[in-house]
Amino acid sequence: MNDSSTEFNRLVISRDPVSKSFTSVQSTDLVATEAPLEIRVENKSVAVVMRTPGHDAELAAGFLLSENIVSHVDDFFELSQCPSIQSSAEEYNAIDVSLRNPDQANLNQLTRHVFSASSCGICGKATIDSVFQSFPPIANDSFTITPERLLSLPEKLRSAQETFAQTGGLHASALFTSEGTPVLIREDVGRHNALDKVLGRALLHNLLPLSQHILLVSGRISFELAQKALAAGIPMIAGISAPSSLAVNLCQESNQTLVGFLRNHSLNVYSASHRIAPPA
Repeated sequence: MNDSSTEFNRLVISRDPVSKSFTSVQSTDLVATEAPLEIRVENKSVAVVMRTPGHDAELAAGFLLSENIVSHVDDFFELSQCPSIQSSAEEYNAIDVSLRNPDQANLNQLTRHVFSASSCGICGKATIDSVFQSFPPIANDSFTITPERLLSLPEKLRSAQETFAQTGGLHASALFTSEGTPVLIREDVGRHNALDKVLGRALLHNLLPLSQHILLVSGRISFELAQKALAAGIPMIAGISAPSSLAVNLCQESNQTLVGFLRNHSLNVYSASHRIAPPA
């Protein structure tokens, strides 16, 4: 057990399929940890995210990348994690971010609260147009992957999800090469946080743009996930579950390949299908 999971007592109640009688047993269970993290930029609180502790600096860096506050590792002067702070509710952690050129950062443009729910009522076309003001469409068409390799990725992702195996309660985001080789995997209770951690790791190690990688997410593909992938220059995003309509619209206009329902023996391609190589 580590910071990503917490042990709780539980009462397990089960019914025998034959006798229909119930039994109960006391035991313990590992539950995915969820705790707040405050992100501060130049002493200004810009976000509080509910996340699974771990890789917090990556989370903050990826969040600021996808919000177009930074675009290169050299934009950071320092990222430092503060010790737990006692609030009126509970203890929480904070990441303090210092920028090399703070006067050039427009912190008022932060939009995480805008896209936090699918029912926020934003206009699809206006939202996509605003994204392209910050992140250009994908120009690189050299990345391709075969259907066979695509179908092999979910099992590779699941086998690498250590905390999910313990708790069953975490999302995951992972980068793979066109050969199906895993490059980086992160887990979190929030699907957006898992992706921010992946992007933050790539940003802090000067690996952007990720033009020769595919992003695989463990659940559905929302508009915000597609936008974050675009911010990192990722040409292909795939999900185990369904995409949202706004995610499809964005990927169609940004020349991102969007793959949904990647499971069992099939997959759906919603945009830029030219990156899926013909089967051998």
